Amino acid sequence: MNAAQAARKPMKLDRIGVGWEAILHTILGGFSLACVVPFIFVIIISFSAESSLKTIGFSFWPNQFSAEAYQYVFRWGDQLWRSYFNSFFVTIAGTSISLVITLLYSYALYRKDFKFRTFFSFLSFITMIFGGGLVPTVMVCKQLLGLNDNYWALIVPALVSPFMFIVMRTFFASTIPDALIESASIDGSGEYRTLAQIVLPISTPGIATVALLTALSYWNEWFLALLYIKSAQYIPLQYLLMRMQNQIDFLARNSAMIGIEAANIAAQLPRENLRMALVVFIVLPIACAYPFFQRYIVAGLTIGSVKG
Repeated sequence: MNAAQAARKPMKLDRIGVGWEAILHTILGGFSLACVVPFIFVIIISFSAESSLKTIGFSFWPNQFSAEAYQYVFRWGDQLWRSYFNSFFVTIAGTSISLVITLLYSYALYRKDFKFRTFFSFLSFITMIFGGGLVPTVMVCKQLLGLNDNYWALIVPALVSPFMFIVMRTFFASTIPDALIESASIDGSGEYRTLAQIVLPISTPGIATVALLTALSYWNEWFLALLYIKSAQYIPLQYLLMRMQNQIDFLARNSAMIGIEAANIAAQLPRENLRMALVVFIVLPIACAYPFFQRYIVAGLTIGSVKG
């Protein structure tokens, strides 16, 4: 056998039998179902009648289907769609601004020739261990920065994430060779041009990963609205849905104290199926957005295997 034939012959480590391939496909298929089935179960419960949940509990085959939970949510009318808009606006604006800050800060930490690299690395790391506390944070945001009852109150407190700095700096260090930066510097490229035209185009997987994590953080945030928002026009979706659930729970707990007629009305309100309907309202937009980030995340996971 000559060298060319030996090169074309696959190695034993690269070959897998049909039986093992079937087993691996079965395992991966089962894992995929384990990820998808819970969300399908949540959707089924959200369309189950409250009486069915009280009778047989959670089931893939309820006794009776009902859309009462969604009807209750849609009774909020314009406020529901306003809160949807607020959540989308805060998520998009906050993610965009936070991503710019993260890229600039992480790039500075990545550059070994940056004079104050150690100081700013320590400055970002120490905030992950020690915090100022809730009361000083609220005082600074409200009295000093004026973050009260506006969109900035939902965006600014979550703009900076030291963890994202570390993730992005590590990605730069493991992906971008120092020789590439040096060659750009020799060719007369400035720092911002090097970052924009050389570093960022080959850092798409890392940027997409940080953007997705930041967007998830903004989308699921409700505590900032509890602290800083009073006007209904700025309430995000998560805080609105939490208020719906709290109202239902309050009426259910105090039904004996509000009169017979009101207690009967409260008993007919959805509870468990409403919880699942709220999960659907929150998760569905993120589930639709995830496929757009998936290919970049997969590329980031496999970049090490093709690195020469």
